[in-house]
Amino acid sequence: MRYPAGLLDWAGHRGGGVRRLFDSASGRPGEVVFETNLLGRLRDWARSIAAADKEAPRVVLLVGGPGNGKTEAVEATIEELDKALSCSGALVEELAKSYHPPAGKAVPRLVAVDVGATSQPERDLRIEVVQDATVGGQGGYSPAMLLVDELEAALGSPTGAFICCVNRGVLDDALIQSIDRGLSKSQDLLEAVVRAVSLAPDAPSCWPLEEYPAVAAWPMDAESLVEPTDNDDDAPAAAVLSRALDPARWLEAGTCQAGIACPFCGSRKALAGRREAESFLRMLRWFELGTSKRWAFRDLFSLTSYMLAGSGTGQRGASVDPCEWAASLVEADKQAQLRGRPKRDTSAALFWLVSAQYQHALFHRWDRGLASSLLQDIRDLGLQEDNTAMGLHYFLQSRIAGYVPATIAASLDAFVELLDPAMSSPDAEVTLWGGSVRLGEFDARFSRSVREGLDYAIACRALSHNERMLLERLSVLDELLAVPRLRLKRPAAANRIQRAVRDFACRVTRRSVGARNAAVPDAATLDAFKRVVADADGQGHDLREIANQVEDLLNDDHNFNVSLTTTFGQPLPPSRRRATLVVSRRRVFPRDVALKGRPRPSICFLDVEVGSTPQPIALTYDLFKAVSDLDQGLSPASLPRSVLALLDTTRARMAGSIVRDRDVRERPTIILGETVSVERYRGRFEAGKRGGRQ
Repeated sequence: MRYPAGLLDWAGHRGGGVRRLFDSASGRPGEVVFETNLLGRLRDWARSIAAADKEAPRVVLLVGGPGNGKTEAVEATIEELDKALSCSGALVEELAKSYHPPAGKAVPRLVAVDVGATSQPERDLRIEVVQDATVGGQGGYSPAMLLVDELEAALGSPTGAFICCVNRGVLDDALIQSIDRGLSKSQDLLEAVVRAVSLAPDAPSCWPLEEYPAVAAWPMDAESLVEPTDNDDDAPAAAVLSRALDPARWLEAGTCQAGIACPFCGSRKALAGRREAESFLRMLRWFELGTSKRWAFRDLFSLTSYMLAGSGTGQRGASVDPCEWAASLVEADKQAQLRGRPKRDTSAALFWLVSAQYQHALFHRWDRGLASSLLQDIRDLGLQEDNTAMGLHYFLQSRIAGYVPATIAASLDAFVELLDPAMSSPDAEVTLWGGSVRLGEFDARFSRSVREGLDYAIACRALSHNERMLLERLSVLDELLAVPRLRLKRPAAANRIQRAVRDFACRVTRRSVGARNAAVPDAATLDAFKRVVADADGQGHDLREIANQVEDLLNDDHNFNVSLTTTFGQPLPPSRRRATLVVSRRRVFPRDVALKGRPRPSICFLDVEVGSTPQPIALTYDLFKAVSDLDQGLSPASLPRSVLALLDTTRARMAGSIVRDRDVRERPTIILGETVSVERYRGRFEAGKRGGRQ
């Protein structure tokens, strides 16, 4: 099927949402396998099993939630194993039979195949696959209980290979079951697995487990799909985008039913540009860094479908071809151009066409409370027959909820919150026709009139066909609102509508050029944080410099102060009523990262010097940004609450260790109030004024 209609099935709530094992017609958007680091690792493992490598793990656990590509990973592993064993497709065929039973028969939880007879040469090898560990079994056994039993059986089989896809919830439940049933061996194994697949700073090797070399586990939700692979291949997200933009699957721009007004064909043409595609992928990665979330395959497919094909539903919820939907809006907009009576379907048509462009689909949020107040001002000025004014009202009213697919709605809201170009600094620069342009240039012109801003944007070739048409109509409305005859009716209402129109036009322009150039808020800080995360082992300068700055935040000049009159979370009393233990400055330094047998680090950790055991703290984006803002003159009192909470928690953990430190207890220095100092001198405590004993 041609795109963009074919992209509708990429969405997670449609055909692209669920992949069934060995079913080529299900859940494989793009019809190809997108390579990841894990697939390469699993193929190497399959070849090791086929070669009877005694050091190869016999049990493989793929840990992660839905949409992370676990089924594709299992299928790729089985296909490689079939090839390495010279089974000529017999292994794949046998497993496929089990996963496609006759009608009325359920797919078994565990599928086992003896491949010895079909391999060349013959050998004693049994393959067991649990494609979904959340499935229960017969007799009332829970998935967790079954997993415990399956792991015990797999470890006891000297000639078997066991592959299991499991989410973290079932894994935790299995650990609880092993504890409740007194299965100490299973408990130890599951505890080792849980530690290995965690994101803790001291997480050990997971491939294989340090204490269980026969077991390998992999956290599928830890690695970024927006970063290039270890083999320097394109990032999976880049491969997904490239597949969606394949020109062989699209009509030439301007030749579909909607012509040059089609937002989907226009988005494909825009994203086919190198700068636009790189900017989009850069924003995806910045979102991961700023929110500590990861794009799963299902998220990427759903997002790509939404950007390039819309939601696939018309204004009344009926399924519709994207280009046909756009063509219907073009026809509806002609009624508005002919100054027909304002209606929702005609007046807002051009607004909806613009909002379907990928830039505005990504950054979709508008002021939800503006629609009702705008309508009242329109009525006060007697503009109910103006298609542009009513179209703006209808459009804002339609953006309240339900227009973004539920599978990505939460992620896209967070995306807008973090990266909306409408909120970028006026000093941010974008590359347009004729050179670099500051976003502030658009702000200044649109603040005076939509016409002035539009003329400047046209001169820079900053807008698409639909955006130019929309801003042209908004400029006419803006000029109408400046007519004294109209303004004198309700000057305040005219001012409010005019501000809303100019702000709307400026936001459309900012989002259009900002998305194409990745000109987002705090872009420089996000890019610097990306470099720091890439330098997670601390070999470069950036991470060590951040450690020094965090050290300054935690300490009070040359000392570290421990409050003896409050517990964690309590406010400090007035200075004259405080009791403070003063110790030497605590050092902060980058934490050594264990890279062997683990995914690339997704977050950096710092170590705080506390006795013989350093205390780790996570270098989150909020903390990194706070440090950067302090360098630029921000007052420590203005730090975000999340950063203050992190620092307070760290100080509390440090204080607990310090007050129990024997060396500190032997020679403490305690400050009482503002002037009294208590120190231990020749075996007894002496009080004096600060700076001397008495």
